[in-house]
Amino acid sequence: MKLIKNLWLVISISVLLVVSGCGTEPTASDTAPTASTEVKTVNIGYTGPMSGGAALYGKDVTDGLDMAVEEINAKGLNINGQKYKINLIKLDDQYMPDKAATNARRLRAEYETPIIFIPHSGGIFALQQFNETDGFGIMAYTSEPKISKTGNKLTLQLPPPNDLYPHEFSKVVMDKFGKKLALIPTTTQYGKDWSSMIIPAWEKLGGTIVSNNPVDYNKEVDFNTFISKALAAKPDVLFIGGPSQPTAKVVKQARQLGFKGGFIVMDQAKLDQMADIVPMTDLEGSVGVCPIANFDTPGAAPFVERYKAKYAGKIPASEQTYNYEHMILLAKGMEKAGNVTDATKIFEGMKGVMPLSDPSLVHTLYGIGPGGASMTNGAGIVIENGKFNKPFAIKNPLNP
Repeated sequence: MKLIKNLWLVISISVLLVVSGCGTEPTASDTAPTASTEVKTVNIGYTGPMSGGAALYGKDVTDGLDMAVEEINAKGLNINGQKYKINLIKLDDQYMPDKAATNARRLRAEYETPIIFIPHSGGIFALQQFNETDGFGIMAYTSEPKISKTGNKLTLQLPPPNDLYPHEFSKVVMDKFGKKLALIPTTTQYGKDWSSMIIPAWEKLGGTIVSNNPVDYNKEVDFNTFISKALAAKPDVLFIGGPSQPTAKVVKQARQLGFKGGFIVMDQAKLDQMADIVPMTDLEGSVGVCPIANFDTPGAAPFVERYKAKYAGKIPASEQTYNYEHMILLAKGMEKAGNVTDATKIFEGMKGVMPLSDPSLVHTLYGIGPGGASMTNGAGIVIENGKFNKPFAIKNPLNP
């Protein structure tokens, strides 16, 4: 009897459980998947000098990139509802084109980087030989105009081309100092290219070239012999330029040898960096590319202050600024494209967010011209009466 009662009890409980289960409505957690909080990673590549003579130059570039990546990741990168963070993979090429090409292939094969930043024209030309085939885009930090003449559809030139400057710079100093120009350029290809632009620009304005004495700015420490040859021709203006530190030495030694005229400074050298090495009185009458700290755009001062706060009071130059701005552009382009793997789609996304006048940027990024040419305007500045004058804009003809 007791066994029968226990059996009925088990059967009753089972029936109740089945009925109860059949009558229960599914909860929201049973039907709606939980939103993913996973943050995925997109690798972006960099190949450039991290050791050797150009290591400091490379460090300036990557400091700008690192700052942008930090800000992007703090804000969050949202691609079609999926959160991403950027991981910048840096490889050292010691400023050598062949190593840059090897690095690019490695970045693409091992890290699947859709975009690679590179800050030297020799390496950029090397990468342009295979980047379209291998499916990665080039963010090219160089003002060399030939970069955009190759017809490469996956190259974006970051700064405005340097051919914006020779005519405007020549006019400024010729009007004040006279028509005789002596050249003391660096012997690099970049120096040769600048010389090939400044000579016709000067002569077109009615000036005369009285001397041309190239010198290796990376090896020489005493420029007196070269300067003396130039000054023997009685120039009114000297065209100079290479890295900022040796260019400043050329100015100092020219003044010590009695030169009283003006200077056209190639855009490789930065006037504000030179002013940290020689007195402003020595730089009197110099014209060059406007320092970032002297820009009068709304984003300039805030950017400089953010950079100084991150890098112990250091003032950013063009290297940091343009690379920072284009990493920001890249992030916005990936969001616009809804894609982090296809370089072609990412480039279309970047085009889609331009013109970009973000308050965090120093420059307005107007668009991508033919061959990836920058449409950003240039800006020059003159040192007069011991201080920087107000910058003057140089219109980029690609910018309507």
